[in-house]
Amino acid sequence: MDAFEYAKPSSLKEAIGLLGSAWDDASVFAGGTDLISLLKDDVVDTKRLVNIKGIAGLNRVHESPEGVHIGAAVTVEELISNRTIREQFPAIVDAAEGIRSPQLHNMSTVGGWLCQRPRCWYYRNRFGLLALDKNGQSLVAQGDNRYHAIFANSGPAKFISPSSFGPVLIALGGEIRIEGPKGARNVAAGDFFVIPQKEGEREHAIAPNEIVTEITIPAASRGTRNALYEVRPKEGLDWPITTAAVALRMRGDTVESARIVLGHVAPKPWPAEDAAKWLAGKTINEENAARAGDAAVQGATPLSRNAYKVQLARVSVKRALLAAAGQHAVAMKGGA
Repeated sequence: MDAFEYAKPSSLKEAIGLLGSAWDDASVFAGGTDLISLLKDDVVDTKRLVNIKGIAGLNRVHESPEGVHIGAAVTVEELISNRTIREQFPAIVDAAEGIRSPQLHNMSTVGGWLCQRPRCWYYRNRFGLLALDKNGQSLVAQGDNRYHAIFANSGPAKFISPSSFGPVLIALGGEIRIEGPKGARNVAAGDFFVIPQKEGEREHAIAPNEIVTEITIPAASRGTRNALYEVRPKEGLDWPITTAAVALRMRGDTVESARIVLGHVAPKPWPAEDAAKWLAGKTINEENAARAGDAAVQGATPLSRNAYKVQLARVSVKRALLAAAGQHAVAMKGGA
């Protein structure tokens, strides 16, 4: 690991001033559970670490008429221990408890969980985010792509967005507050994730001199039936193969409106808008949940070795819907 400066600012203004105009000028540090690995493996470089954990206001969860506000430095454990989160947003708890590590629960922060970099083994082995060879051809398309994208993979980006929190936040209509030298701005969660088209671009809509400071779940999402279902290769610490986050607005037993967002299937969380529209006016049962799953994977374009993910994504949607509708036992015990 190359040498770097370490700074622990006491204010947000001071922290922003310590960042630079290029990504390798400085890195925002909170839990460091992903960043330190990237630095040690020489995947990223930085001249300065800026520790934001001591900045007042970034480490609390509070409510307002606008919704529930989650500071970027709140740990995953603090998040899932919060009574409001546990009672109103089980999808967040589902995503957090999928991180099968008490150490990560206590060190990882919400901001880091949202902004973590792709787990693509080409990227992690220093072939770049887009993993292009010297002729500009995709190493992923030519090589081992078992865990790569099945949507939005016709361009150079074929990695998958790694955070299960992203799909949940989009399903709940969340917003992300970003602060930098020019002030603060709020970005819809669905617009925070972007698909890079060339090396040097990032997969998040944030500049090198900006900091994610807060996540807001709007008051309108209170009262939704929400859930997340993940397909994982093992019960221990690992990343999901597919996920589906759902949020249902119900009128009695009938779906008034729905949001369905797939995770780990594209370079950004992937809204299944046609499936959500199809559900409106219907009840949630095994048949309708399965048909919504079918609709959610329409248009998938698997690579040479990951067609199996289409079925897993289909099942994830079905089981997330059943869980959100209170049919958890059916979701867990039923067939595909």
